[in-house]
Amino acid sequence: MSNKTFQPAQLGPLTLTNHVVMAPLTRSRALGNVPNELMAEYYRQRATAGLIITEGTSPSADGLGYARIPGLFNQEHVTNWQRVTETVHHHGGHIFIQLMHAGRIAHTLNLPEGSEVLAPSAITAKGQMWTDQEQLLDHTEPREIQAEELARLRDEYVQSARLALEAGFDGVEVHSANGYLLSQFLNPHSNQRTDQYGGSVENRARFVLEVARGVAEAIGPERTGIRLSPWGTDADMPHYPEMDETYAYLAEELQKIGLVYVHLVDHSSMGAPAVPAETVATIRKKFTNTLILSGGYTTVERIEEALQSGHADLVAIGKPFISNPDLVERLKTGAPLAPLDPDTLYTPGPEGYTNYPTADGQPAGTFSPSYQA
Repeated sequence: MSNKTFQPAQLGPLTLTNHVVMAPLTRSRALGNVPNELMAEYYRQRATAGLIITEGTSPSADGLGYARIPGLFNQEHVTNWQRVTETVHHHGGHIFIQLMHAGRIAHTLNLPEGSEVLAPSAITAKGQMWTDQEQLLDHTEPREIQAEELARLRDEYVQSARLALEAGFDGVEVHSANGYLLSQFLNPHSNQRTDQYGGSVENRARFVLEVARGVAEAIGPERTGIRLSPWGTDADMPHYPEMDETYAYLAEELQKIGLVYVHLVDHSSMGAPAVPAETVATIRKKFTNTLILSGGYTTVERIEEALQSGHADLVAIGKPFISNPDLVERLKTGAPLAPLDPDTLYTPGPEGYTNYPTADGQPAGTFSPSYQA
């Protein structure tokens, strides 16, 4: 049986150079929430992935819950993201932007003046958030989004998706996973609304589907994907009885919208509960476009098994891409993977970001050290 991992793959209108996707990874290098040359260099180094999905990027000022994450809601953002997309395309890659509104996983110190922490219900998430001003602080209590505000929030995603195409992205991934705003609507622990956006499975899924539909209508369903994390417990998202029912319903409705892909996250390799095989099989059955699986795929054997069995159409890899800019080549040749430095995952500057060497010990980048943190 031929090896599928390194063969070209079709994703809607795009022909990807291989079946390996670089998963979205928050790296917190966007000073002032604006993409920069250092980020362009980081993505350039990793352009041999069949598809890059960027770090979570906020469609609005209110969604910038973390320190130094990028936005895409004004012309300065567009201009700076263009530098990223141009360099990735120049090196033969394809790139989607992940639109992520952090919702209640936020601290007001990380938001621009005049912005606020918003969520489906005014329930503070357990845990803490890093702020550059005062280091770790408890999450800010969010304000409950009023029903009449939801159309504006949806339109922020839609406008950001339009700007993404203007900035040269090949498409958009709507982030509805890992405890951020859209997945906060799905979970009854974070969504205790009593209007048409709370209560039943259909009501809790309503806003997610409105955003997915709005983005797909604006830029085309063939350029719109979505990330889901069934069984994920990140960001204070406990399990609930209708979990499988929720994701089966979402898969069915997303198929009707015609999204180009569903990207499923399984964080069991990092200690979270594993997504049951039957949950994935149900989603696979109800959503027949491209399915991307991510979580713990660090060997060609494991990737190949997922692709050959038909469980996945593409496989996404996250953390190994941080310390292995030439990850695809290493997988192909069997070169050992370099470990990442956990202390520099989210620090500003090139250290632990663009200075990881390739397998042959060569520097991956030629970025000038004049970047000022």
